[in-house]
Amino acid sequence: MSIRVGYFPHNNSLFVLRHRGILERLLPEVEWVDLRGLPQAERVDPKTGLPGEHSDWLFAKGGYDIIGTGFTPPLTALANQRDIVYLGISSPRVENGRLVATAASGITSAADLKGKRVGIAHGSWQTTLLLFALDQVGLTWADVEPVDVDVRGGGALLTGDLDAWVGTYPGLRETEAATELTTLVDTASVFSHPSLWFTRRDLAEHNRPVIEAVFAALQESDAWIIANPRAAAQYFVDDALSRGVPADLDAWEAALRGRPFGVHPVSAEFLDEQQRAADLLAANGLLPRTVDVRSAVLPWIGEVVTETAAAAV
Repeated sequence: MSIRVGYFPHNNSLFVLRHRGILERLLPEVEWVDLRGLPQAERVDPKTGLPGEHSDWLFAKGGYDIIGTGFTPPLTALANQRDIVYLGISSPRVENGRLVATAASGITSAADLKGKRVGIAHGSWQTTLLLFALDQVGLTWADVEPVDVDVRGGGALLTGDLDAWVGTYPGLRETEAATELTTLVDTASVFSHPSLWFTRRDLAEHNRPVIEAVFAALQESDAWIIANPRAAAQYFVDDALSRGVPADLDAWEAALRGRPFGVHPVSAEFLDEQQRAADLLAANGLLPRTVDVRSAVLPWIGEVVTETAAAAV
């Protein structure tokens, strides 16, 4: 069968796999879907959680069969009644980014963010990080002004257009070099922030060989990234430059060296974090309903992930 795999640079594993030709050896009919190019139809509004004027390429109808994302998108999918199942997760990526302000701003903790403009990539893991951070200090989503920004959020922080920003590497490295930053919340203090992969339930239930092939390819490609971080970084630099976006090879190599690779079964701890996030997102009006995340687990998939990991070693 033909399989459509959604990819974009923020999921480093799938982005590199797209360029390696490994999956094509196992599944001859692979269609790679660049999520950045899908029609924009369902982007949620940061304040209401309802469809807004921007779109959500992650869930464009018919766009892909399998995808890798950060922490929040599968919760959005479940809450919008899409019948998905979790496939696997990475190890924690707590060094990938954090919530920061400039030292000159005088903002020293999440408690200081009431009424402030906070830059995030809304709908991504950054939404969950900010929500967890606010909840820890007794604030809600309504207490801040979320600003949907892309990787250039660091520039907006420096000009004062943002009061705080969830920065990620390699972009955060440029901001660190430009000014002194205060860490308001480090990711490790609020959640584990893994990459994760998911698919449609019907595909998983009726096409186990496809799931096995995708994980075998991911494990092999991730092992290559670990052994060749600079060569892997070149894929991201070439992509950015092709779009007219400046990119630094050293910064990308450092970012990849600091991230975990390899796919693991979903764990009870991960599912607990997902459930807490789903409940908070719904309570703050960012999801139309809460969900039972454990309904999206097929136990045999964890066995496949474990087997392919062992084979890769």
